Amino acid sequence: MAATARGSVGEIRAADVEAAGLAAADAAAFLAALRSAAGEDGGDAAAAWAAVVAAGVLRPDHPHALHQLVYYSVYAGWDRAGRGPPPYWFPSPIDCKQTNLGRVMEENGPKLLGASYKDPVSSFRLFHKFSVHNQEVYWKIVLKELSIKFVREPTSILDASDKSKKGGTWFPGAVLNIAECCLLPWPSQNKTDDSTAIVWRDEGFDDYPVNRMSLKELRTQVMTVANALDTMFQKGDRIAIDMPMTCNAVIVYLAIILGGFVVVGIADSFAPQEIGTRMRVAKAKAIFTQDFIIRGGKKFPLYSRVMEGTSAKAIVIPATGDLLGVTPRNGDMSWKDFLSRSAGRSSMYSPVYQSADALINILFSSGTTGEPKAIPWTQLCPIRCGADTWGHLDVRPKDIGCWPTNLGWVMGPIQLFSSFLNGATLALYHGSPLGRGFCKFVQDARVSVLGSVPSLVKSWKAGNLTEGLDWTKIRVLATTGEASDIDDNLWLSSRTCYKPIVECCGGTELASSYIQGSLLQPQAFGAFSGASMSTGFVILDEQGNPYPDDLPCSGEVGLFPLYFGATNRLLNADHDKVYFDGMPIYRGRQLRRHGDIIQRTVGGYYIVQGRADDTMNLGGIKTSSVEIERVCNGADEGLLETAAVGIKPSGGGPEQLAILAVLKDRSAPYDANILKGKFQRAIQKNLNPLFRVSYVKVVPEFPRTASNKLLRRVLRDQLKQELANRSKL
Repeated sequence: MAATARGSVGEIRAADVEAAGLAAADAAAFLAALRSAAGEDGGDAAAAWAAVVAAGVLRPDHPHALHQLVYYSVYAGWDRAGRGPPPYWFPSPIDCKQTNLGRVMEENGPKLLGASYKDPVSSFRLFHKFSVHNQEVYWKIVLKELSIKFVREPTSILDASDKSKKGGTWFPGAVLNIAECCLLPWPSQNKTDDSTAIVWRDEGFDDYPVNRMSLKELRTQVMTVANALDTMFQKGDRIAIDMPMTCNAVIVYLAIILGGFVVVGIADSFAPQEIGTRMRVAKAKAIFTQDFIIRGGKKFPLYSRVMEGTSAKAIVIPATGDLLGVTPRNGDMSWKDFLSRSAGRSSMYSPVYQSADALINILFSSGTTGEPKAIPWTQLCPIRCGADTWGHLDVRPKDIGCWPTNLGWVMGPIQLFSSFLNGATLALYHGSPLGRGFCKFVQDARVSVLGSVPSLVKSWKAGNLTEGLDWTKIRVLATTGEASDIDDNLWLSSRTCYKPIVECCGGTELASSYIQGSLLQPQAFGAFSGASMSTGFVILDEQGNPYPDDLPCSGEVGLFPLYFGATNRLLNADHDKVYFDGMPIYRGRQLRRHGDIIQRTVGGYYIVQGRADDTMNLGGIKTSSVEIERVCNGADEGLLETAAVGIKPSGGGPEQLAILAVLKDRSAPYDANILKGKFQRAIQKNLNPLFRVSYVKVVPEFPRTASNKLLRRVLRDQLKQELANRSKL
């Protein structure tokens, strides 16, 4: 990692290049090309890095150690405290005008911003501010870009006159069916019946051509399922999906909404009790599932978990082939028998049109205590999904988008609607995303927009799973879920010739990300470049007062409440209590709570520092777990990841810092005291010399939610109990 870096590019020698894995015969030529591109005069590091990337000096097939050597050497003298995170990607003055947002800005900027408008890059912040304060204008522009068919147009974009409705009323009077919008040809996007709607591959068939489904084929299959649903259920019934995100899962999802029913999303990783809880809370009448889940060549039972969790009717789909690998219980039904119910009915289907605020999908928070929050999605939520990926990930017609996820988590519906409403192709891998088979699918399907979560990237990197594969068709990368590791993202971006990684952070209840990267702003690894389009927020100090918008600071985020796509109710909790109670009034409206602690850096980047309950007070200084973990992760090469928690001594006194660690080689010997010393030195050097590490423990793995979020609270409770028991001895 950074330890291999030199003080500057000019100090790199041929021996360093060879030590980083390049053959001796190639080292001299590489070094000459590097110095020619970057220069040796100690000029601006950002300009040097941009020149190295533009010249193609570093290639995806080069060893990661070589990319590390160059990147960390270029930025060795970078003043992070004075300049903020170092950028690795820069928008092109020419290409920026071809992006979705840049094109719209070129068309509308002079009219909306007047003489202040210059170009998409230099005027981006100005246009973003305009989108926040002129929602009516912004959303009218965006609606024209998405394939949205209104049966009845909205009377306005936003009615904010009733202050009791904290989030306002969006699209009053509008009537549509959002699933139909996904299934129709759309001339402005060159989306025809023959366009490819889905590409997919089954695990184990990695050397076979990818499968393709046209828009017409998708629509036909969705209508078949909708017809069958009509023979069994009443309009408005809630029907669950608990299975991997396969073609059949997507077809069922769209059919439920097309037919005027409500999807209940349940992640396929849940235990029977969790399945039962979600079925009960959502009042689901039935559930679609699979007999098994195929992962890494192994079969894992799913239907048996569903049977144990709920007595509701189950429709069981075979994981492979046409025959079920299980015998359905009385009252349940095979996929084949279910589809046969549509026989004799018209092959066409009339969508059920509803108001824009009609319920279409119930999703659940990934909470671990008490009952999970049941979060209702309306027809507004998919429009927000499509708009965010249109504006920030630059998803365009003919793009091929892949994001391994599940319809039980928010990213499943986001990925589905983002693809279809933008005229793009949805890419699905029926198997584990952790293996080389998935990485090869990304190549073979010619994926152009690839999403991930940090743990996935870490796995791909650790196994070097892209070796020999071509990921250069990827145009945009994205990541969400947890805080990204800078070196992991360096590896990921380098596989694609340094394409941008758009960091995304939001929530199920927002149907979007409130902060994201943008292709119209320079991007830095592990950082967000600003609020999402039309989103406004402030950062609050400990007294609840907002910091000035241009001041580097850290605190809890407060969202502007007029947030298109955000919830205005919960099905099993008090919405106002969860999201508004106790939040300050700002410019006449109460701010919306999200619960993140974020840092605005010098240079205007944002770094999520964890949840409000993941902060700790060390010696009177408030800091976040994520901030400490960023430093500790690089303290020893044998570390896979760390978790920092604050422990309050049972007898009172200052909060103490405990670091838990997972090793790459779990069988390797270790000395906790040596690790403690390394953590202490890293924190003193890179964070704060006043922080003291009180306790270090190595564990085999960390507890996580099913959506992969680290459960620091569980670690904190376990450690507190362990230390309490020890004190009794």
